[in-house]
Parts: sequence; structure tokens; C-alpha cells
Amino acid sequence: MKKSKLKIVVLDGYCYNPGDLSWEELKPLGDCTFYDRTSRDKVVERCSEADVILTNKVSIKAAEIDQLPHLKYIGVMATGYNIIDIAAAKSRNIVVTNIPAYSTQSVAQLVFAHLLTITHRVEYYTNENKKGRWTNSTDFSYRLTSLLELSGKKMGVIGLGNIGQEVARIALGFGMKVYAYTSKDACNLPVDISISTLNEIFSECDVISLHCPLNKQTRCLVNKERLRQMKKSSILINTARGPLIDEEALADALNNEEIFAAGVDVLSSEPPKANNPLLSAKNCFVTPHIGWATQEARIRLSSILVNNLSSYIEGKTINNVAEK
Repeated sequence: MKKSKLKIVVLDGYCYNPGDLSWEELKPLGDCTFYDRTSRDKVVERCSEADVILTNKVSIKAAEIDQLPHLKYIGVMATGYNIIDIAAAKSRNIVVTNIPAYSTQSVAQLVFAHLLTITHRVEYYTNENKKGRWTNSTDFSYRLTSLLELSGKKMGVIGLGNIGQEVARIALGFGMKVYAYTSKDACNLPVDISISTLNEIFSECDVISLHCPLNKQTRCLVNKERLRQMKKSSILINTARGPLIDEEALADALNNEEIFAAGVDVLSSEPPKANNPLLSAKNCFVTPHIGWATQEARIRLSSILVNNLSSYIEGKTINNVAEK
């Protein structure tokens, strides 16, 4: 296969590269066409001659695959690949690759950005002080919120893949006690991590952080029943997948002060509808799916993306999820 003959189409490059990165390493691999965004009804039209499609969130299902006779390779510019119909790709011998482990440190960092926001409210106090709150204070210090110390608190980590393990490591650094719900054997885990059941984690942990994949078993894992198990002082963090949480149930639990707070970077639909209950829920801190998006993580993503495609061109495949 000659590199110059490959027709490469990037369907939705903007979120990955809004202009602060370069596509130059990709361009030598073929004739590249870049789109910032692509609606699904435009996929076939834009990719009619494509050998390679690179996509972040634009789904490629059987209906599109059946109409793309030249397609040989789909590169997902993310770790999750549920946007691709893997069975349909396999039936055509189309290689499907993903980008594993590029955002581990960045997502784990955001977990603690949420947790520290909730426990110390730095931005809130900064904004209050810009309004003159401290200047006009009678005392040398003032508190308008609860301030919490992480040391000694119990951290429950649900899912102990790359990100979950990094979250556990950081939690231990804060002096927290770490409990994990995982299929991994205890002998393969650091001695400071205790394997626990879901019931134990939801009923006993002060902080619960979700890092499991989304599937039939985990959809709405956090529901009304699980939330009722949690302590009133507990904090829930979700940087994994939005549908892991029953959003209505979580909003009710927050508004009724059944749990203390939540920090979420993902929602059930993205962008969310204006009436998503978590956007207005009490003590709910929502970021717009930015855990993956540090410049450093996106540079790693770019490097793996190019390496995946280069390896394919050279006659071997790496990170081929269609082989799983």
C-alpha cells in the first residue's frame, strides 16, 4: 500500500485540535481532508472515497459502513469505541483502532480538581473576595461553606483500570484510605488498596469515584437505591461515562441533602439539554467533559493516533479493537 494513495478523512477534529496542535505528522501518511465537525447524515458524502476515517465522537454504524466501499480503517480518536459498529467493521475486515491510556494522568487530576473544589471551594472564595467580602470582614478569616480535610477519609474507586489506579495512587498520597471494586486479584494490587463490594463502598466510603466502563451491568449503577446507601456527608465523582448515573435520582439526592456533593465531567447526553437536572442541582459541580483535554494528553493522543495508522500502513496493526 502506498502512503500517497491513502485518502484520509478526519470527521470531527475541532475538539481534539482547535488550533493549538498540528496535523503535520498525519499529513505524510496520505491525502488528508479535515473537518471540524460532521453531522451523521454527512458521513457517507464526505467519506465516499475514504480509505481511512478518523473520528472522535461521530458514530460509524453498519448503515454508513455498507455505503463506503473503499473503507479499510477507522481510527477512533479516543479510548471508548462504542460509536463504531464493530461487528459490521469485522464483516468487511475493516481495522478499528482506539487510543488507550493517553489521558490517565489528566483525568485523575480532574477527579481531584473536583474533589478539592468541593472540599475547599477556592474559586468561590476568590470570587467572594473580589466582591469585597474579605476586605469588609470583621475577623481575619471567614467561612461561608463547610471545609473538609481529605486525610483519613475513605475513598471508594469503582473500576481499577489505568485511571482508577492513578486515582487510587493520588488518594493514598492525600492520606486517604482506598477501597476498590474491581475484578483484579488482590495479590496484583498495592497493599494499601482494599478490595470491597459495591455495598461496602456505597455505605462506608466518604468519596466514591467512578472509573468503570459503560455496559448493561453498569448503566445507572448509581441509582436511587445506591444513593440511599450513601452517607449524608459523602461525595460522588464521575469522570467516566454519564449514563453510569441516574441523573434524576442524583439531583433529588443532592437537593434533598441526602448526600453532600457531586462532581461530574460527563453527562448522559453531550452537550446536555438545558433541563438536565444536574445543571441546577444543589452542590453539583459540572465540567464539560474536559478530563481528557489537557494539551499534554492531546499531544499523547496525536502521537498514538499517528503510530496506529503508521503501523497499519506498514502491514501490522496495534490497538485494533476489532480483534478483541
